[in-house]
Amino acid sequence: MSNKVLIVLHQETSTPGRVGMQLIERGFSLDIRRPRFGDPLPGHLDDFEGAIVFGGPMSANDSDAFVQREIDWLGMAMQTGRPVFGICLGAQMMVKALGGTVRAHKDALVEVGYYPVEATTAGQNLMTWPSKFYQWHREGMYLPDNTDAELLVSGKTYPCQAFRVGKAAYGIQFHPELTLAMMYRWTTKAAPRMKLPGAKSRSDHFRGRALFDPAVKTWLSDFLDLWIGRANQN
Repeated sequence: MSNKVLIVLHQETSTPGRVGMQLIERGFSLDIRRPRFGDPLPGHLDDFEGAIVFGGPMSANDSDAFVQREIDWLGMAMQTGRPVFGICLGAQMMVKALGGTVRAHKDALVEVGYYPVEATTAGQNLMTWPSKFYQWHREGMYLPDNTDAELLVSGKTYPCQAFRVGKAAYGIQFHPELTLAMMYRWTTKAAPRMKLPGAKSRSDHFRGRALFDPAVKTWLSDFLDLWIGRANQN
């Protein structure tokens, strides 16, 4: 095994943020692909310890060819039993691959900023979860009934915030990868998002980070222990 983790990003300037930093600290190397811009996805995961599909401004419902290719690829990846992790758009693509749906809130509410979440019994039995996570999305994901997908964390506006499929595939709606520099960039370049119904003000984003990010950082380390561990220990 090469100790590589496949990283799928959706914008030219995107980075894996704190998730990537922690993986490198754990001894993994990152193989970064951007299928939207022509990078191929591997036909199998035999050469990787795991794979992470990150977020992006597009929708899992978009008709772009690369979106459907990623959804189909995630369907394959989840069947391998190797660690697979979807963040925001990545998680929504996983749900689509499972036969679930992705759609906006009936009142067009968004989650942009820090919002409370609550672990289900299954989630509580798995690990400890922070009370709030950083969100940046206009659509939510809805698990299908005919799979073994298990809801781990719920929210008020969007009920599915984290789920698990089998023992090694996880999807989350929130953004633990966010660094302070990323928060500055997102809240500057995408400032109009903070005017959407239900979004938090820019000051709330930074105030929330001071209050809630330490718990999120601890959670991410604990989650990576659970999901992939450390290089040469698997």
